[in-house]
Amino acid sequence: MTDPATSPGTSRRGFLKLAAAGSAATLGRTRMARAEPKTITILHESSFIKPFDDHMSKVLAPAYEKLTGVKIVYETTSVGGLPTRISTIEETGSGPDIAMNVLLEVIQFGEKYLDVGDIAEAIGQAQGGWYPAGKEAVLVDGTWKAVPFCNIGQLMNWRTDWFAEVGVRTFPETWEELYEVGKKLKAKDHPFGFELGHGIGDDHGWLYPLLWSYGGAEVSADGKTVVIDSDETARAVDFARKFFRDTMLDDVLGWTDVSNNKARMAERISCTNNAESILWFAKREFPEIAKVTNQAMNPAGPKGRFHLLNQVSHSIFSFSPVREEAKAFMRWLMDPKQLGDWYAAGDSYYQPLLHAYDNAPMWNVEPRNIPYREALANAHLPGWPAAASRQTTESVAKYVVVDMFAKACAGASTAAVIKTAEAQLKEIYRSA
Repeated sequence: MTDPATSPGTSRRGFLKLAAAGSAATLGRTRMARAEPKTITILHESSFIKPFDDHMSKVLAPAYEKLTGVKIVYETTSVGGLPTRISTIEETGSGPDIAMNVLLEVIQFGEKYLDVGDIAEAIGQAQGGWYPAGKEAVLVDGTWKAVPFCNIGQLMNWRTDWFAEVGVRTFPETWEELYEVGKKLKAKDHPFGFELGHGIGDDHGWLYPLLWSYGGAEVSADGKTVVIDSDETARAVDFARKFFRDTMLDDVLGWTDVSNNKARMAERISCTNNAESILWFAKREFPEIAKVTNQAMNPAGPKGRFHLLNQVSHSIFSFSPVREEAKAFMRWLMDPKQLGDWYAAGDSYYQPLLHAYDNAPMWNVEPRNIPYREALANAHLPGWPAAASRQTTESVAKYVVVDMFAKACAGASTAAVIKTAEAQLKEIYRSA
């Protein structure tokens, strides 16, 4: 063997040089690894208002990366695809770090979401406070599992020119008044079109408010006692049957969320219940229809006026490897400098749940959208007056309320459809 001390290639000095070089290389690689930019992925449902998605991907995401070095990936899924996508993320423990929620998804997936109460409460304190409705869909056992963002209201969309043909220039205040107008319009071949099929928004958007406006409810405020079988529910069902029979197209029984939009642009219907997107689309593709389009809050019933809370919020997955970075991004995103412009890009389709935006310039751009802001005062989640729960999500998924009304409109008796709904709800709420 050769003595290492006398070997030129492995002398002590040479060995120390090699060791130092190795350590430097290792340290360099470590520094490079530490310097690698972090990435936050935010999952959203693809918006009907394309500039809204563009503003995030082309303006907000690049601005945040420039400011912090953290890359923001804006991933979109199809309308109605969020529950399946979030469920997969939840089961695998991998995927996007932040998820958009709609309607009852925070209640459904809350166990996998971080407590973001510190963020939500600070935002509320700094920006005029949250609407009471803003908390309905994000609190799970008193814990904020999402930061509220907005509501996507479902209101009345009507043809001013056709209503004028029967002497009506302001939208009817009550369901009964709207019914009387609808009979006249159907006789003139201008029927109404309200979804009664298994959609994800437009059926719930008018049927729950109709039920509440007559004093009906699925369960009492305790979230346990099924109360659907009542005189108030019966009166709501009876009204829905005649409303369908005397004012609407027959095929609404099979409609889904796209159906009323198509019928509206094809000039087949004079009134429907929809989000603001129907006017937004008309202004761009059917300007003559847009000129004779207006929007109004839902009519009142004997017990008042109600609207569906179709809340959008943002949650951070508890297993995200960039949880703290995601929280920092949410704070930045909800700052007025960023938030105001993002709302504005949505053209009032997304109604802010913060009072700081009650008189924001966005409302002056299209005054016909103002009823969506006003509707926030009496908007609620399905299952109201009970707090949202797992049972609420099951009832909505099984279309208990929608089918109760739809079956009555198709010819079933009021007593029969209510008994069926009651049996379903008692099965659902048996463990409440």
